[in-house]
Amino acid sequence: MAALLYASRLPGAAYEIVLVAANDPQAEALTLAQAEGVATFALAHKGMARADHDAAMERAALDAGAQYIALAGYMRILTPEFVRRWEGRMLNIHPSLLPKYPGLDTHARAIEAGDKHAGATVHLVTEELDSGEALGCAHVAIWPGDTPEKLANRVRVAEHQLYPRVLSDYVARGSDPEWLLARVREHALALPRTHERDSHGAPGFRVGTPKSGKFFAYFSDRHHGVEHISLLVKCASQDELENLVEAQPHAYQKPAYYGASGWIGVILNRPGVDWGDVANWLQRSWRLVAPKSATKLLDAADEF
Repeated sequence: MAALLYASRLPGAAYEIVLVAANDPQAEALTLAQAEGVATFALAHKGMARADHDAAMERAALDAGAQYIALAGYMRILTPEFVRRWEGRMLNIHPSLLPKYPGLDTHARAIEAGDKHAGATVHLVTEELDSGEALGCAHVAIWPGDTPEKLANRVRVAEHQLYPRVLSDYVARGSDPEWLLARVREHALALPRTHERDSHGAPGFRVGTPKSGKFFAYFSDRHHGVEHISLLVKCASQDELENLVEAQPHAYQKPAYYGASGWIGVILNRPGVDWGDVANWLQRSWRLVAPKSATKLLDAADEF
C-alpha cells in the first residue's frame, strides 16, 4: 500500500488514492495513510457475514469516489457478487509468476520445483482465485541454496516496483487513443465483410467491398476541439440521439457535423466503459448500412 501511495504522488502517475480500507483496525497501513492525509476506513470482519462485510467495504469505496480497487495484502476471499460488480476494475498482486503457484506458499513451491525464477504478477480479480488476466509480472532469480524467507524478501522489492507501474498503466489506458482504437478495431473488424479506411484523417470502418463499402463507424480523437475520444455510430433516429445525449451526457455526445445526419458519439475516455455495449452499438450501426447479403446470417441467428 505504501508503494502504491508514494508512487501516486510522482509526476506522471495516472491514479490517486482516495481511500485506504482494511479489515484489521490495527493495520499499520491505516496509520501511514492517515499521516499522509489519505482517508481511511476500517471494519473488522469477525462476527459479520461475508456478504455484509463486503457490502460495507464497497460502500466506503464508493462513498470515497473510487473507480478502481487495488488489493494489497487483503487476505480475504471476496464474494462473487462483489467481484462481478467490479469486473475489470479490481486488481491484485500475487507473489508468483502466474499461472504458476496460485494460493499460498508460493516461494517454497517454486524452490522445491527447481525453478530458476520466481516473481510477482499483477492481475485482474475474478471469481476464480488468482486466475484473472495477468497485466504485468516481474522475474526474480532463485539463488542456489535459497530459502523461502530470503526469496520472499527479494520478491517483495520487485512487487513494490511492479504494482504502481502496472496500476498506473492500466488506469491510463482508458484515455490512451491508441489503446481505445485497438479495442474499437477489434470489435468492428469482427463483423462480417468489414474493413478499415481513413476518412478525413480519422480511422473509419466500412461494410461491403473496398470499392463500394459504406461507413458504419468512425473513431474520433478529440476532433473539432472537443475533449472526448468517441466512437461515432449511426442512431436509429434523431429522437433517439437527442434523448440519449440529454439523459446521459457523460456517455454520449452529439458530434459536430455528423450529429445532424444521425450519428451519435459514444464517449470512450471515461470510467466504466462497457465494451459489450460498444460492441452492440457497432453491430447496430453496421446493420443499418450493411447489404442484405451480409446481414442474412445475423438475422437468422436472431430468430433463435
